[in-house]
Amino acid sequence: MGLLKSLRFRIFLSMLLLVVTASILIALVTIYQYREEAQDYHRQRLERKETAITKNIEYVLKNTTYPIETKNIPLIFKNKIYEIKDVNNLDIYFYDLEGKLLKSSKPSFLKDTSHIRLPKGILENLKNSVDQRYLVEFMENNQKYQSSYSYITDASYKPLAILNLPYIEDDDFINKELKENLTRMGVAYFIMLLIAIGVAYFLSKYITRSLNHVSQKINETRLNKRNKKIELEPNTTQEISNLVLAYNGMIDELENSAAQLAASEREAAWREMAKQVAHEIKNPLTPMRLTVQSFLRKFDPSDEKINEKLAEYSNTLIQQIDTMSSIASAFSTYADMPAQQDETLNIVRITKLAIDIFNEDYIYFFSEEKEIISKFDRTQLIRVVTNLVKNSIQAIEQKQPEDPRIDVTVTKHEAATHIMVKDNGIGISEVNKSKVFEPKFTTKSSGMGLGLAMVKNIVETYGGSITLSSTEGEGATFVVSIPK
Repeated sequence: MGLLKSLRFRIFLSMLLLVVTASILIALVTIYQYREEAQDYHRQRLERKETAITKNIEYVLKNTTYPIETKNIPLIFKNKIYEIKDVNNLDIYFYDLEGKLLKSSKPSFLKDTSHIRLPKGILENLKNSVDQRYLVEFMENNQKYQSSYSYITDASYKPLAILNLPYIEDDDFINKELKENLTRMGVAYFIMLLIAIGVAYFLSKYITRSLNHVSQKINETRLNKRNKKIELEPNTTQEISNLVLAYNGMIDELENSAAQLAASEREAAWREMAKQVAHEIKNPLTPMRLTVQSFLRKFDPSDEKINEKLAEYSNTLIQQIDTMSSIASAFSTYADMPAQQDETLNIVRITKLAIDIFNEDYIYFFSEEKEIISKFDRTQLIRVVTNLVKNSIQAIEQKQPEDPRIDVTVTKHEAATHIMVKDNGIGISEVNKSKVFEPKFTTKSSGMGLGLAMVKNIVETYGGSITLSSTEGEGATFVVSIPK
């Protein structure tokens, strides 16, 4: 589910980022476009004003009574320069060919030393220009300017003076338009963003809906049960269809594998059980055969002790037959799964009855409660307790401590009743702890190794559990947890 949520979030986030990125890019392109248009506008406006002023100057030169010479420029444009300035709304400066100021449209009572002489770099660039015009762009007091320099010629195109037109790039109007345009775009893209959020949410939900269904089915897939296939909807996309078909194919393979595995496990279990039964039965058959053969060789009806020998022979056979009977009973008990015959029992009383059958005086029973009620099968509960106590008795016999002790304690907990069997016997090594509940495992010289496996089988059938804690050489503690 975490992967699907991540995929849904990524689809959702990708669509939002796409809209936001697109809006930012369009805003940047718009700003760049406005600035380019502003530069083109100012350049073309300056050129138009320069053309108009040049025509006015040519008109004045044609109609003047003064000789058209550089030194007479201040006289020729004594008053006309102000008229030209007012018409074109632009300051005008006349310089001689050496760069010295001849006449300015600024009032004479304002002393301005910044325009007295042109820099040599401007004169050189103007002389070297192809069209005899030189344009300078500069910043001053955070205001952008353009300053145009060109030659004024006479009728024979001989240079008379240098015309300088300083132009202020006033972007207030353009910036206002840009701000209004960006505001309108911001509102539009905010609405688009809200729409994109809704579309992204439902689209990502639609895309991941089928994946969620497949993920849920995969989580519910179990080897020990029949798993349902996923039915394809009519409008399912090709990618989801391929995924569903792959899942359904996996279910078929899983069922076939599970059936083969179950059959193999059953066959292996029966083979192992048959081997174990054959092995255990052969053990008493060998001494029985030897006894019969010995009896046949030594049988003498006239022997005075024939009755004693016959009794000894019979006792030996009876003992081996009893051994075979106990082997058959052990296998029968293990193979017979406990049926869940729920009875309302007093766990304290039944446990006490179960340990009363033992004659060992080192078995002690403890319970703080006189009555703890749970549902369990009486016979199976007695079988659980007696098997655990028998196991502890055998562990004590193997160690033979000076003060043998087995404590059987029943305690009441919120969700379960615990039966604890603790002994100070030989204990269980770390290597064998994980094997004690396996069928056929035993550390004793006798026995089938089915007792603890049967206990675990019974307890788990009723929804309970059994745990072991042990230190080798110091004893073992088994705790059976029975749900209330």
